[in-house]
Amino acid sequence: MLAPPLPSRARPGAIARWLWWVAALIVAMVVVGGITRLTESGLSITEWKPLSGTIPPLNAAQWEAEFANYRRIPEYQLLNQGMTLAQFKGIFFWEYVHRLLGRVIGLAFAFPLAWFWIRGAIPTGYKGRLLALLALGGLQGAIGWWMVASGLSVRTDVSHIRLAVHLLNALLILAGTVWTALDLRELAADRYARPARMTAIGAIAGLVLFVQLLFGAWVAGLNAGLVTNEWPLMNGRFFPADEWAARAPLDAIVNDPYVVHFIHRWWAWVTVAALIVLARAAKRAGHPKVAKVVHIAFGIQILLGIATVMTGVRIEVAALHQFVGAMLVVATTWAAHATGRRR
Repeated sequence: MLAPPLPSRARPGAIARWLWWVAALIVAMVVVGGITRLTESGLSITEWKPLSGTIPPLNAAQWEAEFANYRRIPEYQLLNQGMTLAQFKGIFFWEYVHRLLGRVIGLAFAFPLAWFWIRGAIPTGYKGRLLALLALGGLQGAIGWWMVASGLSVRTDVSHIRLAVHLLNALLILAGTVWTALDLRELAADRYARPARMTAIGAIAGLVLFVQLLFGAWVAGLNAGLVTNEWPLMNGRFFPADEWAARAPLDAIVNDPYVVHFIHRWWAWVTVAALIVLARAAKRAGHPKVAKVVHIAFGIQILLGIATVMTGVRIEVAALHQFVGAMLVVATTWAAHATGRRR
């Protein structure tokens, strides 16, 4: 059954190009968020001011006020006693850029969406999807503050559970933005094109990758990358048996840095297997370039994961690992979309 023809004012190609720019901003946001975590900068801003927080401290008095707020929280009192104002400005920078970029993404999505909507340029069936992406973006801001709040009173860092929710929601928005852009690109090429459907192999590969990303977020939140600088062994052992035995199984899987690290490094190979199957399905569907991109992405990501461990979580390497992780989400979304295209 053919899809209804496009309204005369619909501009699917223009909307798709706009969404690709939004996706690029989201990838940048993920990378900056990773650097913020790696530099222990996430708790440097202790208040959530969606509007006034756009303006950074502009004079000495304002900087002293921000630093005084930071000195009241456990991270400073237990870990960073003696930090200078200059050092504080260094960690403040990354958290400020992270929050500012979030605001930029919100504006870069909301204003063009309103413009396309008013002009009647959004094709039939896509308004709800675009509004859902906008709502997830708003939710992301609330999740970000919920995450930061977990480290302001008792803990010296943010909850790794909340950090995972924050990261995974960002990657969900990225995947949804890419999928929608691909659908609109097809519609621009063929006015009767229908949205791609999610296939079983696409859903399975996505779920397997989700688990890997979840444990990657927990590794970051627990500083589990620092438990060893060896690969494939962990401090001379393959499996962290002592750490596993010291906790209840579920507690160990969720909260023990050694166990979380172990699962993340070896579930990676389950993820590789699932992505190979997905890439082959995309190739059979007539998209060999997509299959090649998936292989390249997971190959680089595996090497970067090993390098991150063996360099003692060097910031440049770990940030690149986060970047390629986001690009792997893009590649996987592209491959899943390719397997579900309806001609």
